[in-house]
Amino acid sequence: METKVLIVGAGPSGLATSACLTRHSIPHLILEREDCYASLWKKRTYDRLGLHLAKEFCFLPHKPLPPDAPTFMPKDFFLKYVDDYVSQFNINPLYHRTVESASLVEAGKKWRIEAKNKLEGNVEVYHAEFLVVASGLSSFPGEILHSNHYKSGSRYKSKDVLVIGCGNSGMEIAYDLKDHGARTSIVIRSPFHVLTKELVHRGMSLLNYLPVYMVDTLITVLARLKYGDLTKYGIYRPPRGPFAHKNVTGRSPVIDVGTIGKIQNGEIEVVPEILNIEKNNVKFKNGTEKNFDAIVLATGYKSAANKWLKDYKYALNGDGMPKNRMPEHWRGEKGLYCAGLSRRGLFGVSMDAMAIANDINKVITSKK
Repeated sequence: METKVLIVGAGPSGLATSACLTRHSIPHLILEREDCYASLWKKRTYDRLGLHLAKEFCFLPHKPLPPDAPTFMPKDFFLKYVDDYVSQFNINPLYHRTVESASLVEAGKKWRIEAKNKLEGNVEVYHAEFLVVASGLSSFPGEILHSNHYKSGSRYKSKDVLVIGCGNSGMEIAYDLKDHGARTSIVIRSPFHVLTKELVHRGMSLLNYLPVYMVDTLITVLARLKYGDLTKYGIYRPPRGPFAHKNVTGRSPVIDVGTIGKIQNGEIEVVPEILNIEKNNVKFKNGTEKNFDAIVLATGYKSAANKWLKDYKYALNGDGMPKNRMPEHWRGEKGLYCAGLSRRGLFGVSMDAMAIANDINKVITSKK
């Protein structure tokens, strides 16, 4: 099957890129391995999830949020917005298609994509002038419950649960578990910044007017006034400020939903790095041991694009992340682009989608 642009993935990045291409009247197809769009949001998010960034940073291209949108949208509100987005732009992904390979053919002028139709069991072949990778993240292959399968702490009441991972998912899951009566512990290994949603909102707004170092200084002072010295609880801040740290490493600050308070009053126990796990027994590097009824891996996501994208070198590095630095991270060579891999949330998704569609339109127009 021939198409001008082929998009791999029907998450927010793929949907946004599709809408932007539609605005330019550029024909395209979306291949999605699941049976729905935004599957990560619809199937693999816990019940209490809400957007941590304010609404002015969380809308998709060419569709403003409705006037009644709360400043920090809950999951259901955002999903309704996504449903309306798909309807408005008449986005129709091809579902149950798992891309198995993609490589350059015809002297580097076309991409050949092979995708398995999981319903029919056959392999379909697509050819496209432009290829957009919008599916780069897949779950960490843990054998124990991963955070993308976690829905609620209600089933863990009165049980000992260990959360591995201290990012936003891990900290929020730990809070949810304790809130439902679980005896909760969390492994914290790396330094990170802790901020409230309001502090992040204020910082991102100030970045429109002030340099990063000034915003970081102000927000860090306010965070220290809010939380005090967290080192006594095993929580250390990185040497860079929260927004500089995000720019350099791609790691966002942890948005506190109440977890820090539960750590400070002893309701959630911070434990050191794990030495090994034998059945229900976990041994820690400080010599302590403890039995757990359940372990939740909140270890985030890693790029999976390099598994099927044979000529990834034109846009991605060996880890499957953009090889180019921002703001040109989305742009590759030979008609290859990557969307949503900048680790800037929905704001980054929108920026990538518009930039990619505009660039493709520019290339097509120049050929005419």
